[in-house]
Amino acid sequence: MALVKYNNNSISAVTSAAAIPSGAMTHIKTLTASSSSTLSFVHGSSDVVLDSTYPIYLFKCINIHPSGNDTSFQVNFRDGGTDYDATKTSTTFSAVHNEDDSSASLSYHTGGDLAQGTGFQVLTGGSSNANDASNCVELFLFNPSSTTFAKHYLGVVSEGYTDGNIHRYVGGYCNVTAAIDAVQFKMNSGTMDAGTIKLYGIKDS
Repeated sequence: MALVKYNNNSISAVTSAAAIPSGAMTHIKTLTASSSSTLSFVHGSSDVVLDSTYPIYLFKCINIHPSGNDTSFQVNFRDGGTDYDATKTSTTFSAVHNEDDSSASLSYHTGGDLAQGTGFQVLTGGSSNANDASNCVELFLFNPSSTTFAKHYLGVVSEGYTDGNIHRYVGGYCNVTAAIDAVQFKMNSGTMDAGTIKLYGIKDS
């Protein structure tokens, strides 16, 4: 008996396992923090792919735990040079809720946005180094190899602090025509004493 699949609002038969579509997301590289000052994904280095192979790249930052208290997890992009200093414009807002229900808010963060800035993009606010606190981030980078358009990025953050959670959204673009060929993560002070960052490529739909 043939399997069936939906394709552009029609149904076609799949008569062999080879004809079943593979997953759209491909794992490229995993980096693990251990008292690390930076974690960098550089195209062409250590099996990292960050070019036109995929139109969308996804970084999954899992349980990033800082060495210091009240620090920020950050990201920046390299546009063909040696420095992580691509010009960026961005916006960020967050929802906050304390464990004891004493405080809840939704706010825009002017300290996290950039206006044609070259500094690191803030992903988390004042992260705690408490044993039960960590940060998880999904960061999408769109079409980094384009030499025509700006390179957009979009981050969704779950930031655990001592007494609650911050759910943060970060959106922006690298306002450069050069391709983005490397991405670096770090804390604004201290190190990442634990955590994992996984890079995936997402195929065309």
